[in-house]
Amino acid sequence: MVNNKEQIKSINKRRDLSSFLVMIAIIILFNFIASFYFIRIDLTSEKRYTLAESTKKLLKNLDDEVYLKVYLQGDFNPSFSRLRNEAKEILDEFRAYSDNQIQYDFISPGKDLTKEESLNLEKQLYDKGIIPEQIVDKGKEKTTESVIWPGAILSYKGKETVWQIFKRQVGISPEESINNSVQELEYSLTNAIRKLQRNKKQQVTFIQGHNEIDTVHQYQFMKALSEYYLVNQTKIAKGYELTALKGSDAIVISQPDSAFTDKEKFVIDQFIMRGGKVLWLIDPLSTNLDSLRLKGFTIGINRDLNLEDMLFKYGVRLNPIMVQDLQCASIPINIGFKKGEANVKMFPWLYNPLILPDNNHPIVKNLDLIRFDFLSTLDTIASAKGIKKTILLKSSKYSKTIPAPVRIYLGMVQMQIKESQFINSYQPVACLLEGCFSSFVEYRLPSTILNDSNFKYIDKGKSTKMIVVADGDVARNDFQKSTGEIFPLGYDKYTKQTFANQTFLVNCVNYLLDDEGMLQLRSREVKLRLLDKKKINLHRTKWQVINVLLPFLVIICFAAIQFYIRKRKYAFKEK
Repeated sequence: MVNNKEQIKSINKRRDLSSFLVMIAIIILFNFIASFYFIRIDLTSEKRYTLAESTKKLLKNLDDEVYLKVYLQGDFNPSFSRLRNEAKEILDEFRAYSDNQIQYDFISPGKDLTKEESLNLEKQLYDKGIIPEQIVDKGKEKTTESVIWPGAILSYKGKETVWQIFKRQVGISPEESINNSVQELEYSLTNAIRKLQRNKKQQVTFIQGHNEIDTVHQYQFMKALSEYYLVNQTKIAKGYELTALKGSDAIVISQPDSAFTDKEKFVIDQFIMRGGKVLWLIDPLSTNLDSLRLKGFTIGINRDLNLEDMLFKYGVRLNPIMVQDLQCASIPINIGFKKGEANVKMFPWLYNPLILPDNNHPIVKNLDLIRFDFLSTLDTIASAKGIKKTILLKSSKYSKTIPAPVRIYLGMVQMQIKESQFINSYQPVACLLEGCFSSFVEYRLPSTILNDSNFKYIDKGKSTKMIVVADGDVARNDFQKSTGEIFPLGYDKYTKQTFANQTFLVNCVNYLLDDEGMLQLRSREVKLRLLDKKKINLHRTKWQVINVLLPFLVIICFAAIQFYIRKRKYAFKEK
C-alpha cells in the first residue's frame, strides 16, 4: 500500500514537472512568434495611446536615430509626475513604432553639478528655447518652491530642436494646463521630429508694396515660420505677371493700408485659382496711433483697400466697425502727479480684446488667450456656394461693436463701464474658408487682361483654403529702437505676459499648407479625471488603510483557497 502511494506521488510529480516544462515551452514559443508581430491594445476610452497613421508613417520612415535629452526628471508634485510618466509612455510608443530609432534619456538638471555649472546649464537650456516653470508644492507642514525645465533637446543628423513638453495657459488651472499638455504630446513631439527631418520646404511669401507690417515688426512671425518653410517677400505692384508668385505655396497679406489695383488683385486671384493658400490679416479701419499717443485722441475711419469684392466673392465680408470687449488687456495711464512724480495706474483698454478660442478646430484647439488691437468683425456670405466656412475666433460674451467713424480717446479708461451696454456677444473675427473658389472677375474679365495672350485665365479654381482675420496687429511684435530689442510676438510689456498670437498664426499657416495633416493630431482629447480634494482630506486615512490592507487580505484569501483545494485534491487521491 505504501509502495502504491509513493508510486502515485512519483507519477504526480513527473506529470506536474512535464506540465510545467510544456507550459514554459509554450510561453517561449509564443514569445518567439510574437516577436515577429507588433500589436498593442489600447483600452482607454479616448484611445490616448493609439498613434495617428501619419505619426506611424513618419516613425517607420526614419532613416537615422533621433536622440532626446528630456529635462523632466526629479521629485515633482503629482501633476508633473503624471506629465513625466505620460511623456515617457509616448516616447516608448514612438520607439516601438520606429524600430528603436527613437532613443532618450531623462535628465535631472543640476544633479551632481556645482552651482556655477548648474546656472550655465540652465542658461543654455533657456537660450535653446526651453521655458522653465516654477512649481509650488503645498504640503501639510510647509510649502516648497522649485524650478523645473519641462522640455527636451532633440538631435538628428547633426541638427537640434526643442520639444516643449509643458505649456502653461493663462486663465485655467494648473491641472487643466497639464491635461492640455498631455493631449498635445503626440502633436508636439511629431512636430519637433518633422522640423529636424524636413529637407525640402514649402514657400511662404509675404506680400509687400502697400505699407504692410515691416520686417522688423513682423520678425517673430517670419522667424517662427522659417522653422517650417522658406520665407520671403515680394512686391506685385509693378506689373501683373503671374510669375510674381511663382513657386509660392502660400502668401500672407498683413495689414496693408493702401488700395490694391485690379492687376494686383488679379495676380492674387489667379494664384488662389491655381490652388494657392492665403492668410489675410486685414484692418478694415484705420487708426492714427501717433495722434493717440501725443494727443490722447484719434478716430477710426474706413480704410479703402479695394478688396471688398474679392473677399465677398470668396465668402466673407469685413465690417467697418470696431470691437470693444470687457475681456481685454490693460494699459498704463498717468492720472496726475503726486509729490512731483507721475501717478501711473493700469486700466482696462477695451480696444485690446483678449480672445480665448472656444471650439475644437485643430488651428485653435487648446490655445491660450490671443491679443488683438483695434479689432473689427466679419460675416460669412451665403452666396459663396460650395465653400465651407468655419469661424475660428469670436469676441467674448461681453463685447459691443461701434460703427465707423469711431472716436477713440484715452480718457475713457476712467469712465464707469456699464456692462449692460456690451450686448453684441460672440462677434466673429477670424474665419477659415475651404473649397473650390470662383474668380472674383468671373463674367467680367478686364479687357486689358482678356486681350493679353500671355494669360491663361481660370474662372473656377482648384480646392484650396484661406483664412481671414479682421486685424493685422495680431502679427505685429514690439521693437525697442533704442536697444534694438525685438520682443516676442504677443508680448505685453506692461504685464510681461506673452499671449498665443504666434502659435495661432503658425497654426494657421500649418493648416493652410496641410502639413501632412499634422494639426489633426491636436483633435485628440484626454479626459481630465481629477480627484475631489475635499474628499481626499476627509477620507485620507480610510483609503490609506484600505489600500494597504486590502491587497494583503486578498493574497491571504487566495492562499487559503488554494491550500484548501490542494488538500482536498490529494486527500481524494490518497483514498
